[in-house]
Parts: sequence; C-alpha cells; structure tokens
Amino acid sequence: MEFLSNLQKKKVRFYFNCYFYAKSKTVKKKHILPLFLLIQILFLKIIAFFPEFVERFYSNGLYVFISKISRFTLGKIPFSVGDIIYGILILYLLKSIWKARKTWKTEWKNNALRVLSVLSVAYFLFHVLWAMNYYRQPLFEKMKIERDYTDADLLVFTKKLIAKTNEIQTQITKNDSLKVVFPYSQEQVFEMNLNGYKILSAQYPFFEYINPSIKKSLFSLPLTYMGFGGYLNPFTNEAHVNYLMPMYNSPTTSCHEMAHQMGFASESECNFIGFLASIKNDNLYFQYSGYSFALRYCLGNWYVRDEKVYDQLLKTVHPGILKNYQESEDFWKQHDTFIDEGFHFFYDNFLKMNQQKDGMDSYSKFVNLMVNYYKEKEF
Repeated sequence: MEFLSNLQKKKVRFYFNCYFYAKSKTVKKKHILPLFLLIQILFLKIIAFFPEFVERFYSNGLYVFISKISRFTLGKIPFSVGDIIYGILILYLLKSIWKARKTWKTEWKNNALRVLSVLSVAYFLFHVLWAMNYYRQPLFEKMKIERDYTDADLLVFTKKLIAKTNEIQTQITKNDSLKVVFPYSQEQVFEMNLNGYKILSAQYPFFEYINPSIKKSLFSLPLTYMGFGGYLNPFTNEAHVNYLMPMYNSPTTSCHEMAHQMGFASESECNFIGFLASIKNDNLYFQYSGYSFALRYCLGNWYVRDEKVYDQLLKTVHPGILKNYQESEDFWKQHDTFIDEGFHFFYDNFLKMNQQKDGMDSYSKFVNLMVNYYKEKEF
C-alpha cells in the first residue's frame, strides 16, 4: 500500500507549485520599485535635454493643475500640514530603524530593497508634484535677459542700488543712522505680499500668484540652526518661512518661497522674482526688504571681486542699513553650529544633482539677472 494515494500526490504537487509560484512572484515584486527608481533617474537624464517640452506640458500644464488643487485645499488651514506630515514620517522612520536594528546584517538584502522601494515612491512623487520644474526653460530665455555682465555693468547697478536703498531707508526712518524696524506681523506680510505679485503679474502674466498657501514653519528653530530662512514643501505645495529671523527680511524671503510655489525651481531665479515682487509692492517697508536684500548680494559680489571697490562702496551706504545687516549677521551667528555646515553641504550637493551646477552658490547668481534686467531700466 502506498504511503500517499495518487490523488493526494497530485494535491501535494499542486500546493508545492502554488507555493513556489507565489514565492517567485514575491521576489519579483520586491525588485519592481527599486528598478522603477533606476528608470526614473534615466528618464530625468533624458528629459533634461528637452526644457521646452517640460515648460509647455509640465510647468505650464500638469503642474499648474496640481499646484492649484494643493494650495486651494491646504491654503486656508492656519498651520502647516506638510510640517506635521514630515514630523510623523521622521518618527515612523526612527521607529522602523529601531525595529529593524537586529536584522540589518541577517536580512540586509531585503532591508536594502525596502529602503530603495520607499525612495522610489518618494522620488516619483517629488518630481511629479513639483521637482520636474528643475528641467524647465531658464528664466533668462523666458524674459529675454542676457547671461553675462562686466565689472563696469555691476558697478553702475550697485551704485544705483545703493542710492535707491538709501532713499527708502531715509523715507522710513527720517534718519540715515537708524535701522529700519519692521512694523508688521508675519501673517500681515503674507497677505501684503500679494500686492507686489499683482503689480508684477500685470507686466509679466506668468508671475501671477493665486490661492495663497504660505505659513510660518513649525520647524523654524531647526531651520534656524540649519541656516535656512524658509522652504517649500514639494508634496503639499505649502511655502514656509522661518518666523524667528529678523522681520525686515521676511517680505523678500516669503516672496522667494512663493516663486517656488509658482513652479520656479532655480534658487537664483526665485531670488530674482522675490526681489521684483518686493520692490513692486506699494509699501515702503516691503521695497526696503527687496532693495536691501539685493544690495547685500551685490556688495558680497564686490567683496569677492575687488575689496578696494567694496570698501569704497560700503562708505556710501547709510549706517542704518548696515545696522540692519548687522542685525541679520548677529542672528545667524548666534545659531551657528556644525549643524548648518552639514545641512549646507547636503543641500549644496542636492542642488547640483538637480540642474543647479553652482549648488549653494546659485543663490547669488541672481545678480546677473538683476544687472542685465536693469541695464536700460530705472527702479
């Protein structure tokens, strides 16, 4: 008598086949998302050669639809939904790392695949929801602004900028030795920024800003130690401002983040747009924020190029403006630790991987946009 009947043997064989089939399918599924990550990276390498395509179909197409929905949905909520999501994700990540601490060596392949799978999904959402804008047409081309400028061009522009900033500082304080004390709250700044963008968009319709969604960051203290004045959450399209920094900086910083919301990914372009939106504002304090912001970058540019010229120019700047600069410098120095150096190193490389070859230095590259834009224009 056989141990198993023919019918039982067939059943056993069937169950074994089902088990190994399911096992093989599971193994394949584990590799799908990591493989998709590789496909995404290759796709972005290719799409970088087609900025006009990205500009037309993503930046002025799909992204407009996505961003409007995000800002309309979350803009009325008084606190940052994105910050809360980040906080939950950080806690979940720490919990997952702790939970898997004993299996990193024994199951390192499976753990690595899980990490790559999560990165693949995050990478996909990051680009679909916002970051494809890194590959759009440069603002130089969009606004027909030249890229290069001479020292003579920079000198003329810096002198004009000093005169204008001095003028506004005097109008506000009535005394060239007094620093500007900003009289508005952070919430008022967010509301009043719309005036500058409204005036700017009358000249350039692609700078139209609707459905505001800009908020004080719940992570303002960590942002301070990281050395950042604000950031855009690419997943919720909420713009965030570090409310702890000196308030006279707030209008231009928040206008910068609002430019990111409109789909401009380049830091230099957002600095330029933030500057324009600030100085176009009817309010003198907002104009001062924009002009003093631009002047600081131009003076920094001269400090690198020619210290003698820098010293000469600095003597013509009102002492009150320099006191505002000192106020900012003291604030950031007070929170200066190894943390900000680490995050600046990380963000520098992040920018370089995303079509901004100058990394953190790209923030100062907006000087050439300003110089060439105002070659034949007055403030």
